[in-house]
Amino acid sequence: MRHGFTTGSCAAAAAKAAAYMLLTGKIKTEIAIETPKGIPYRAKILDITRKEDRVSCGVEKDGGDDPDVTTGTRIYAKVSFAEENRQEISIDGGMGVGRVTKPGLDQPIGNAAINHVPREMIRKEVLEVCRIADYRGSLKVEISVPEGERLAAQTFNPRLGILGGISILGTSGIVEPMSSQAILDTIRVELNQRRAQGFHYAAITPGNYGQEFMKRSYGYDLDRSVKCSNFIGDTVDMAVELGFSGILLTGHIGKLIKVAGGIMNTHSREADARMELLTAFAIREGAEPEQCRRILECVTTEEAVAVLAENGKDRPVMEYVAERICYYLEKRSGGNLKIDCVLYSNEYGELARSKGAEEWFILLAQDAERQI
Repeated sequence: MRHGFTTGSCAAAAAKAAAYMLLTGKIKTEIAIETPKGIPYRAKILDITRKEDRVSCGVEKDGGDDPDVTTGTRIYAKVSFAEENRQEISIDGGMGVGRVTKPGLDQPIGNAAINHVPREMIRKEVLEVCRIADYRGSLKVEISVPEGERLAAQTFNPRLGILGGISILGTSGIVEPMSSQAILDTIRVELNQRRAQGFHYAAITPGNYGQEFMKRSYGYDLDRSVKCSNFIGDTVDMAVELGFSGILLTGHIGKLIKVAGGIMNTHSREADARMELLTAFAIREGAEPEQCRRILECVTTEEAVAVLAENGKDRPVMEYVAERICYYLEKRSGGNLKIDCVLYSNEYGELARSKGAEEWFILLAQDAERQI
């Protein structure tokens, strides 16, 4: 599959081209930079606007074969002269680039959401142009994304406290197609942000599935939980690394039954065994052979729960599921985390909760009051 280039690479290329045109007076319709990964990027330069004291131009984001909301978006850089007596390259965000409003992110509160690697790339490329043009003065670089505010609504930025636009991102300069790294990076950012706010515990969930159930049953908005997607094991690892003392995992039985069998990545391409695990647990609780056969033939876990409920086996089976989930996650954490869980289904609501889950509802209520 074809790789692409990050918004950081686009910003660096646009900034380099704008600096070149400003300092040499020559038009530049194509520019080359080297990404941190060592892969060269040759970008076409678009929408050139030249003034005596500033130049603006854009680069269109090419995400390769990765389905990214910013693919096709134009990233602009405006480079202008600054009055400082020493050589300084100042970098800021303009229209459509978000501003950081919460701690724990790559940039401090108040800064434009241009991460440190893209900032280094921009500075490196602009300084190279300064060297070529024998310019020893200072320059201002402003990165903007006209569509940024609209696109940001499709990203995690609003929940992370990055307001007004998208982030300029990228650690390697390259977008790996269908990479899971972006999701893992987002999980780490959310956990790190929570630690920066002073919390030693975190509620995590694979997603917003069941959000209404959680609001109705516990008065808790799942949107305040850290979204771990399918990466439950990796999220536990990060929580340990960042110094958390406990986590609450809340999720639908269809996802979490896998964790009860020690499966730490719940994506269907990694592993399934949902019905096999439910059947094994049903046997443990004394279910009849015919009931177990029907569970094995179920397509969804909702169907399987209904079969268990016919003979009153749903509650004991689900309580054991919750116990096994906590067992495997605590084992994954090396005993460094206290872990509880809540299981639910669409039809039956809460199926089970671990023994320590009750304490979490007090903590979650306090969270709501603090409006984290």
